Amino acid sequence: MIENLTEAFFLFLSFENILVIFIGVLIGTIIGAIPGMTTPMGVALALPFTFTMHPVTGILLLLGVYKGGLYGGSITAILLKAPGTPAASCTVLDGFPMAQRGEARRALDMALYASCFADFVSNLSLILLTGFLASFALRFGPPEFFTLIVFSLTIISGVSGDRLSKGIVSACLGLLLATIGLDIIYGTERFIFGEYELMSGLNFIPVLIGLFALPEIINHYAKKNDGHVSVGALGKVGATFAEFRSCFKSILRGSLIGVVLGAIPGIGGAPSAFLSYSEARRTSKNKENFGKGEIEGVAAAEAGNNGVAGATMIPLLALGVPGDVITAVILGAFMIHGLKPGPVMFEQNLTMIYAIFIGIMLSSAYLFVIGKCSIRTISRISDVPNNLLYPIVLVLCIFGAYAVNNSLFDILVMSCMGIVGFTMLRLEVPAAPFLIAFILGPLLEDNFRQSLLLSDGSYGIFFHNAICWVFWALTALSIFLVVRSHIRDSRAKAKASTTAEAART
Repeated sequence: MIENLTEAFFLFLSFENILVIFIGVLIGTIIGAIPGMTTPMGVALALPFTFTMHPVTGILLLLGVYKGGLYGGSITAILLKAPGTPAASCTVLDGFPMAQRGEARRALDMALYASCFADFVSNLSLILLTGFLASFALRFGPPEFFTLIVFSLTIISGVSGDRLSKGIVSACLGLLLATIGLDIIYGTERFIFGEYELMSGLNFIPVLIGLFALPEIINHYAKKNDGHVSVGALGKVGATFAEFRSCFKSILRGSLIGVVLGAIPGIGGAPSAFLSYSEARRTSKNKENFGKGEIEGVAAAEAGNNGVAGATMIPLLALGVPGDVITAVILGAFMIHGLKPGPVMFEQNLTMIYAIFIGIMLSSAYLFVIGKCSIRTISRISDVPNNLLYPIVLVLCIFGAYAVNNSLFDILVMSCMGIVGFTMLRLEVPAAPFLIAFILGPLLEDNFRQSLLLSDGSYGIFFHNAICWVFWALTALSIFLVVRSHIRDSRAKAKASTTAEAART
């Protein structure tokens, strides 16, 4: 093994490899910070440049773009409430309120620290636990996925705050809109009303932009505000080590959640971020502040988001199964260079795998350096006057929605969702449950129906092994904790109200 590590170190140690990782992280951070320019899009655009590179160099370029993109989405999420990536939509919940209070610097710093730590933990898991986690992920079939998603849907209570009933309504609306399009199993049309553009369903990016970015723009002009954006000053004080230490438990938990969910193909960063956020809120002493500008919420969301970065490579390298869309593109890069990820690759190209591992660890350091610099440069956006900033953001939103499929119809979807989002904003209906349900709804339905097809209609398939039972138990525990928490909150409010009335009399 020492001999393989030595050979891998010399294989990696070249100016080209060191430079290309830096360039990849930088490009990914910029792409992630632009609403609508998704990380998969950035990795796909970088793929042709790897054709003439050494396999290790090409793979490291794509991984750099991947990791930079995951963090970059938090920048505009915090500053403009316009998440650059789907997973960054969770960072909006507390990051943007902090920016409105003039604490954008603290939020951006904490997002960076949590991202880098989670990325490091995820990289270690990739190196140390590839075999174990890959074998665990391989045991997941449609029934296991269904029970996992049922459990994941309970995080809606965590992001609804004290408006659980409105959160449930928001989630139901998200589930309803997620059914638009063709039924994957039978191919029947659902809610397309003769519009062929709806046959593939509502694209996620226009929905995301319309739900979070456009309502702020509409609300700004509805109030006819002048001057500078509500972010105001960036803030001279950043996040301190004491604040990082106070959030460390949530960051570590979110990192581990990201590792586990990232190792399961098809889950992705958004559910991981929301689950991490929900668990942080449930166990926090300041749970009432979540959604109002709590720095621990920013830390938990970014830890869950970036915790998947290395873990999604586990099933790819160990089994040859891509963990998400991005690793599917990276799988293509392996195959272009004549490499086939899986157990055979560990026998024939172990030195190359170790060289990639070394580069992945370096990318975490680059992420910290580039993130620190980007806070000082990209965050200058807070000094731009409103009458110039909001039109620029609107143009970026339109470009982001159009660039996904080069379709004007997606711009219409974004506009409609902007009106829906603005209505929800005025009625104080939380948008996060809608987004969670919209993401998980198709996965829930598809795995439910596939399971019934496998069992000839028997519901017993959802209780046929220990994995299913574990997730059912976690679901029941989560619901119990939610109910108990709301009962306690109701009693506390009633007691406070009684005390206040007594004091007045």
